[in-house]
Amino acid sequence: MDPLSVTASIIAILQLTVKVSEGLKDLTDASTDRIQFETDIRYLSNLLVALLSRIDESSDDPWHVRARELGAKGGLIYQYRVALVLLRDKISAGHGIKKIGKALLWKYIKDDAERILLGMERLKSFVQMALGMDHFELSRAIESRVSSLQEDNNIIGEGVGAIQHDIDRQRHHLIMNWLSSADFPAQQADFLALVQADTGLWFLNSPEFNEWLQGPSKTLFCHGIPGAGKTMIAAIAVDYLHNNMESPDVGVAYLYCSYKRQADQNAPDLLAAILKQLVQDRPSIAQPLSSLYNSHKVRGTRLSLNECTDQDGTRSQLLKFCRDFGEQTDLRLMVTSRDIPDIADEFKRIPQLEVRASNADVRQYVGGKVKQLAKCVQRDGDLQELVQNKIVEAVDGMFLLAYLHLKSLVGKRTKANIISTLDNLSKGPEALNDAYSEAIVRIDSQPEDDRISAKNVLAWILYAQRPLTTTELCHALATRTTDKELDLDNIPDIKDLVSVCAGLVTIDEESQIVRLVHYTTQNYLVSIQEKWIHDIQYHIASTCLTYLCFNTFTTGSCTSDVEFESRLEQHEFLDYCAQYWGQHVAAVQERICGPAMVLLQNTELIASATQAHTIALKKSKWDRYSQDIPKNVTGLHLAVSFGLSYLCEQLLPSDQGEKLTLADARDSDGLTPLMWAARNGHEDAVMLLLRIAEVNPNARDNEGRTPLIWAALNGHENTVKQLLLSTNRVYPNVGDDGGWTPLVWAARNGHKDTVEQLLVDPNAKEKNGWTPLFLAVYQGFEGIVKLLLSTNKANLDEEDNGIPMLLKLAAAEGHEDIAELLKEKCSLRKA
Repeated sequence: MDPLSVTASIIAILQLTVKVSEGLKDLTDASTDRIQFETDIRYLSNLLVALLSRIDESSDDPWHVRARELGAKGGLIYQYRVALVLLRDKISAGHGIKKIGKALLWKYIKDDAERILLGMERLKSFVQMALGMDHFELSRAIESRVSSLQEDNNIIGEGVGAIQHDIDRQRHHLIMNWLSSADFPAQQADFLALVQADTGLWFLNSPEFNEWLQGPSKTLFCHGIPGAGKTMIAAIAVDYLHNNMESPDVGVAYLYCSYKRQADQNAPDLLAAILKQLVQDRPSIAQPLSSLYNSHKVRGTRLSLNECTDQDGTRSQLLKFCRDFGEQTDLRLMVTSRDIPDIADEFKRIPQLEVRASNADVRQYVGGKVKQLAKCVQRDGDLQELVQNKIVEAVDGMFLLAYLHLKSLVGKRTKANIISTLDNLSKGPEALNDAYSEAIVRIDSQPEDDRISAKNVLAWILYAQRPLTTTELCHALATRTTDKELDLDNIPDIKDLVSVCAGLVTIDEESQIVRLVHYTTQNYLVSIQEKWIHDIQYHIASTCLTYLCFNTFTTGSCTSDVEFESRLEQHEFLDYCAQYWGQHVAAVQERICGPAMVLLQNTELIASATQAHTIALKKSKWDRYSQDIPKNVTGLHLAVSFGLSYLCEQLLPSDQGEKLTLADARDSDGLTPLMWAARNGHEDAVMLLLRIAEVNPNARDNEGRTPLIWAALNGHENTVKQLLLSTNRVYPNVGDDGGWTPLVWAARNGHKDTVEQLLVDPNAKEKNGWTPLFLAVYQGFEGIVKLLLSTNKANLDEEDNGIPMLLKLAAAEGHEDIAELLKEKCSLRKA
């Protein structure tokens, strides 16, 4: 737009004013200055409308000439327009930051609004002069401004610079969240909040720790019994490193793996979380990530040890990366773990330090918690000493036991009761289970409402598929199966809930996650669940279905990002229900068929649940991200996605014509229910659909992918086998629109067992000419390379300057073992 056109500038300002007003109108903040700001920008807009109606861009009349100077580059109208653009962008960025929220957005932009107000006051006086049609007065006013124009420009420039800095900071924030949604610093803050002052000093002063910091040994393995305090020691060590070692040249990063988040703990995601921490406070070195973000955001994609399992090789991959990286840098790696044989074997030649709760630390911890006990203890120094001595004697190096024993004293109001409890503290190998049993007894002895609340809280935490936030848990417990909307008056207070759980539940304040105090608590509750917690899966499944069927969701999916985010803010439990209702329903399908059908036979409820489920899996946001979801999803699509075979059968009517229409229905991406089932590896659902003769097992979606391709690219080997053996002929060598066959996809994604099922043509090429062997070599999948070479059919003849291309590729990517395999195979063939 031409900056010299005052007419165009005024029109742009009017449009910007509408957008800024819309951005502010939903704020819950009702401060006088915010309201006044909105009034002022509207008043100025009205003045500009009046001015616009009188300006003739083609006139040489002195008044028109002077009025147009207001819109020239550097003029007040131009400056005001620039400031409004930046304010609009900042409001937009603020709406996208979850932590700001509507109530805080005004404070977030207030300083910038005040800078704009200064320019508005000047501009109003000039516009009012212009409306007076007095070109002489207007000329004098403009000329008098020349001497102070530079000063104003400097002020505005500083304001614009500040706004631009904030915009850059928010972009950096978006990139960091795209890189990894994990928030380990929040966990670190929560753990540090639990650390008793002046504990853990024995670890920081130990020769092993200081040798690890300064000596030649780059790895320290810290092992210990369950409940010894390994996590707290790790938090203390991380805090020490942040305060004493971190610098512009030295970064500190850490991971806390959780038994409740094993599905999210894969090697790429954990490494991304480490990278995020290293660049989080160093925007200047994050430029390469900014470029990656730009290339991925359009597609909505991402850059691809106890509780860190090794079922899929995650732990091995992570350790291998750390060791390889450590050979090139001065990487220092500290690992904590229980005494698990296969983990211990990984570190048997590495310096080790056993973590045990020292007597001094336990004494310090108990002394710091005396204020939680009855007044009879707080007033009696000798009794306090007895409490410390008895607990130190009982715990035998287990901090968790000190915590549980201390909780057993809460509620004891007399000295006699305190001493009696101390005399009966459990000790020895069964001490932990005995302490948990005592906690259950305390729960069962409470009034009925408290006892039921405690059981419900523990049951939800125990069976939840991922950790729940405090709000999610409260919404779950507030939901009754007869509810049609969330009853705000039935939402319990989280502190009341925690107080009735006998110390078995805690809240991480930074992340607002509610959890069990230790993974051993989970193990104990699992061991007693059948006799203590009854029919919980049915109860949880009913709650999830009820929540998903609230009347507010009968409007279907949200049509904008703002509307969707507002829905989640008001119904925070929706995210969990949409993701995991099927897992809970799976165990009780027949009993819960009625409530499930309410969801699965309502198109709008399906659309709402599908949107929430799809967005939850994306883990990153971009413009209109909430609309990047499959549409036209049927109840059968939804049921097969969770493998709910019984419910699928109920959705397939006996009439053959209706069955065909439903069974082969396509969503907006062209996927049939069979594709959804194959993509998720639900074998029973696949078999059910394959029995319907009219279902096409070779159907292709909008990208040309078949059910077999979907199963292969996700590594569902048994589903691949089912499809290949089905009575309907499945074509294993048919590729998608990019020429990627099931075998090429399986090799590319590292699914060795699936590759073995599909070994028909190892030289099949996609459009770029890449073969399964090429992709396996490039990705470093040694097992797949061996498998493909064992067929003696893989093409190794392509050379570059006499050197096999695949051998050069393996060497270039640093896959030495694969290079040796290829070298040996090439030599044998030449011989």
